[in-house]
Amino acid sequence: MISIQDKHNCCGCSSCAERCPKQCITMYEDEEGFKYPYVNLNTCINCGICENVCPVLNQAEVRKPIACYAAKNPDEKVRMNSSSGGIFFPIASKIIKEGGVVFGARYNNQWEVEHASADTIESIKRFLGSKYVQSSIGATYQQAEQILKEGRKVLFSGTPCQIAGLKRFLRNEYDNLITVDVVCHGVPSPKVWRDYVSLLPMKGVYDIRMKDKSSGWRQYSFSLIGEDGKTILSEFSSENKYLMAFSHNLTLRPSCFNCPAKAGKSGSDITLGDYWGIEKLLPGMDDNKGTSFVCANTCKGAELLKSLALQIESADYDASTPYNSCIYQSTTEPVERIDFWNFYQKRGVYAILVLQPIKQNIFNRIKIRLKRLIK
Repeated sequence: MISIQDKHNCCGCSSCAERCPKQCITMYEDEEGFKYPYVNLNTCINCGICENVCPVLNQAEVRKPIACYAAKNPDEKVRMNSSSGGIFFPIASKIIKEGGVVFGARYNNQWEVEHASADTIESIKRFLGSKYVQSSIGATYQQAEQILKEGRKVLFSGTPCQIAGLKRFLRNEYDNLITVDVVCHGVPSPKVWRDYVSLLPMKGVYDIRMKDKSSGWRQYSFSLIGEDGKTILSEFSSENKYLMAFSHNLTLRPSCFNCPAKAGKSGSDITLGDYWGIEKLLPGMDDNKGTSFVCANTCKGAELLKSLALQIESADYDASTPYNSCIYQSTTEPVERIDFWNFYQKRGVYAILVLQPIKQNIFNRIKIRLKRLIK
């Protein structure tokens, strides 16, 4: 029976609740807005399935990708509407054209982030762009399993822990399944996001872009886009209070500080992320509009990538990871996190509105550079 004694040991993937044969596990939201499993002892039969499908209790081995690339989508419109190089869209489009179904994270009508399915090219556009909130998996693991058993192709995208949760949930390998995870810094609280959205001028908003590259990929912005395509609100990420709380690691889920699925442990076929450091490693691929760091983790993933029309160059994994440490290393838990959440319980979203930017002093910059050199 699943029992969470330390919240650092639950990533909230919902695999246990989705797989429980008696449906006696529900995901409840705690005071920080993160969901955890609750077992109804009156209906639990102690079958142990919930423990067997848990990606925290059953962590895979660390693995390196079989190939790495720097890649860009030649379609500039798609790339500008994506977080980095716009590689997810052609991957998902290929699956749709082959009669498959794509799962990914999107905004619902209340601007909450949820996992959903799509079976048209137009509908997968809602999955594009970074959404710095933990998405609700809902029943998508069960839906994906049913489609796989029907023989149709499935592309399931998510954070490493969500992909690890799906793989444990399925308990079988499927040739018609492709999994894509993202290089993840950590997932912020859905509660904080709801509270923050309530303060925004949402009338007439058509899209929220947490990584708007209009001012450049490196100095991206948080933007609200109207139905006419015009910008309603835009703030640099370094000035936006929600993104500041995210980058300060204050609003992240506790398990993000001890991630069970980094360093290839998720079992994904492909990993996608921003190629930070591209200007030093492969400057010919850098135009400050976004370049993707793409890892083919399996032969299935490598074959899929080779079938796409991309601007692509081979990359060195070991040389790249010092600039992209989130691919193998968990985020550091700040000592200020406890005080932040105590303050949040008293003052709500005001706790992030009073945050100030962190300015690195020369000592910290030297320390970061030394760590990169050592690695």
